[in-house]
Amino acid sequence: MDATQYYRASAQEVMKKLDVTPQGLSEFEVQLRHKEHGYNELKESKQKNAVQVFLEQFQDFLVIILIMAAVISIFLGDVESSIVIIVVIVLNSILGTVQHIKAEKSLNSLKAMAAPIAKVMRNGEILEIPSREVIVGDLLILEAGDYISADGRILESYGLQINESSLTGESLAIDKMAHIINETDVALGDKKNMVFSGSFVTKGRGQAIVTSIGMNTEIGKIASLLDSAKEKKTPLQQSLDNFGKRLAFGIILICLIIFGLDILRGRELVDSFMFAVSLAVAAIPEALSSIVTIVLAFGTQNMAKQNAIMRKLPAVESLGSVSIICSDKTGTLTQNKMTVQKMYISEGIFHHDQLQTKNPLHKKLLDMALLCNDSILSDDKQIGDPTELALVNLGHQYDMNEQITRGLHQRVGEVPFDSARKLMSTVNRMGTRNIMITKGAVDILLPRIRKIETSKGAMSITEQQLESIKRATHTFSSEGLRVLAIAYKDVVSPRISTEDENNYTFVGLIAMMDPPREESAQAIADCIEAGIKPVMITGDHKITATAIAKQIGILKDPSEAMEGVEIERLTDEELQNKVEKISVYARVSPEHKIRIVKAWQEKGHVVAMTGDGVNDAPALKQANIGVAMGITGTEVAKDASSMILTDDNFLTIVKAISNGRSIYANIRNAIKFLLSGNAGAILVVLYATLLALPVPFAPVHLLFINLLTDSLPAIAIGLEPHNKKLMKEKPRNIQEPLLNKKFATQVGLEGLIIAAVTIIAFQIGLSSGDPLTGSTMAFATLCLARLFHGFNCRSDQSIFKLGLFSNIFVWIAFLLGLSLLNAVLIAGWFEVATLNHAQLLAVYGLAFIPLVIIQLERVFFGKDE
Repeated sequence: MDATQYYRASAQEVMKKLDVTPQGLSEFEVQLRHKEHGYNELKESKQKNAVQVFLEQFQDFLVIILIMAAVISIFLGDVESSIVIIVVIVLNSILGTVQHIKAEKSLNSLKAMAAPIAKVMRNGEILEIPSREVIVGDLLILEAGDYISADGRILESYGLQINESSLTGESLAIDKMAHIINETDVALGDKKNMVFSGSFVTKGRGQAIVTSIGMNTEIGKIASLLDSAKEKKTPLQQSLDNFGKRLAFGIILICLIIFGLDILRGRELVDSFMFAVSLAVAAIPEALSSIVTIVLAFGTQNMAKQNAIMRKLPAVESLGSVSIICSDKTGTLTQNKMTVQKMYISEGIFHHDQLQTKNPLHKKLLDMALLCNDSILSDDKQIGDPTELALVNLGHQYDMNEQITRGLHQRVGEVPFDSARKLMSTVNRMGTRNIMITKGAVDILLPRIRKIETSKGAMSITEQQLESIKRATHTFSSEGLRVLAIAYKDVVSPRISTEDENNYTFVGLIAMMDPPREESAQAIADCIEAGIKPVMITGDHKITATAIAKQIGILKDPSEAMEGVEIERLTDEELQNKVEKISVYARVSPEHKIRIVKAWQEKGHVVAMTGDGVNDAPALKQANIGVAMGITGTEVAKDASSMILTDDNFLTIVKAISNGRSIYANIRNAIKFLLSGNAGAILVVLYATLLALPVPFAPVHLLFINLLTDSLPAIAIGLEPHNKKLMKEKPRNIQEPLLNKKFATQVGLEGLIIAAVTIIAFQIGLSSGDPLTGSTMAFATLCLARLFHGFNCRSDQSIFKLGLFSNIFVWIAFLLGLSLLNAVLIAGWFEVATLNHAQLLAVYGLAFIPLVIIQLERVFFGKDE
């Protein structure tokens, strides 16, 4: 029997085919089947081992250039320089490997925390086991609130309803049954005698035999289709790739010019070449890749503490470019918990906190809401349908326990809820009477009402009272509330059927909704201030969606809302023309989500998209930043995403975007520090070369400057605390290059100032008549000026606005660099002359000047607003 055809076989035939008894599998059979079928888990694409990750670190263009320089140095006999270059490259590569592995471990830890539990019958006993241990032939025990961990054929169904939205996109729960379906080519959503991995039980109970596990399930088939999808490079990756190549070529060209000029002036070939190589090593910021990795890694760890797990390390910075957030409503912007808001009884409309249990009419409404209800609260665990749980929570608000109430008024008959009928009825013993209680849709129940419960007892209902009920229903609906009607009647026999659902006495209306999270409105306001447009995309009804959207500030005008059927009628070009005017999309399908994301991307925006179901996976892949839900999200959705929210909260996305902007700004500032310092060194060398002066730096000086004043201060700048002003700026244009005109101008001017003070120190040293003194003063001034410049590069604001000691890492890098420099000058290492007090004072004074000039400019003309 083909596994896809189990729905056409009887339960007994399936049991026989899979060789299972009603007692379930024995432990011995389980072990055998694990060997045959493996474990119940989705196979991930093969992860790279540490060696592969390490080797990939050497693919960077700048690193390749440095490796070539090291090899040439070895051939020319300068082993010291080649060792220094190789050590730097290897350390950077080890760092990148460690951070990659740590990021993977974070994801694996999240998956381990989210692993569901399954209840199975084995050896006649019900056991709870990890879902990965479920095997073909296991008998799954299904109860309200359970996640289904494998595909299976239903054996027993008692009012069983299953939400399969994660697989089919259908938001309503499906009524399940055990009988045969004789049709062929039945759609997945119509296989009502089957259960599927990734769905969950909302109501009732049942039993199913597992027919498929892991990659053979319906979810597994979809997951396998995603493996071949290509991942996009982030804006920073693209910028650094292009920037690194241009920078390397530019530096090499300058070094070749200097090499040529040295040769023309009669300098030894080997000396000229080693100086050019050393200058290239000093000028090329090989620390760049490690600095980016470290900053991203620290950012990732910080975001994890704020409930956002990044699956792809470089995607952190892409968050800073996000200009559109397409968010689901349920659970992300709302609490994912239906809550009673208002009620209507013959006395009028009441808010949920205005009932009085001493009032018989109020008490009757609460009692009947708990009695015609299957859901329970047990040890803070909520089991059952969200609508019914809202009624149970209302009872608890008034210290009414549903189990005690049901114990006092025992259920003796029932007609379960039916989605076609839209009603549920129970018969409960109240004293000597059998009371039939029915709850359901107002439009279905209202025509069956004959009486109304009042403070004076049950009375015949009048037209005016019917109109009052209809007006209340319309008011509630227009506010986005879901409305239930509750009614009752006396019956002689507890054996009732659908034919008995008539001639009721009306008790009241209960209106509920999934309310917004308390923090949603502020998060939306923060988005708008940051130039980010929040867009709600939901499968819910338009009225409900717009009501929530208005409350939290997404929707300003009703014309900004659109339904899926309207999207169907639009071409892609027409949707692009409308997309900027729409803030709410209701009743959408997975295909609509992809079209919406593409429409925004065609407009040049970077889009973040939230999702939790298998059907959301394609849209998550399409988005620049796919955001999966960690609590309610499927494994397929998580695997398709760039980021996972462990709290399913919209506010976490906003925090992550804020972190993304901060990380990008820090990386950019670190790059500015590296380039401006390197530019200063190159300008000094060009000055000396063009004027035929002695060499301002020995090759070992350049390597020492490279190690001392590049990595540590740059990393410290990359760890600058979050600057709140970043969330008051517009998102960065994704097309904007890393090295734009403004950035290049800043780098050039700051490099020129550093070069100027270094040249002055060099000339002071030369005036003593000793080229070595000039070289030493130039070397010391450049080192110290770059260390001071680290404070400038923390931000484009002054250090007084930022707080002088708000970044302790910059101080650590500065003091460590200062100590090492003084040790070199005092000990006379690395080809330095002994400087007298006046010369040392000149070095310190000149090195401090760039810090003073740049800070004064920012205080009087800069961005200290």
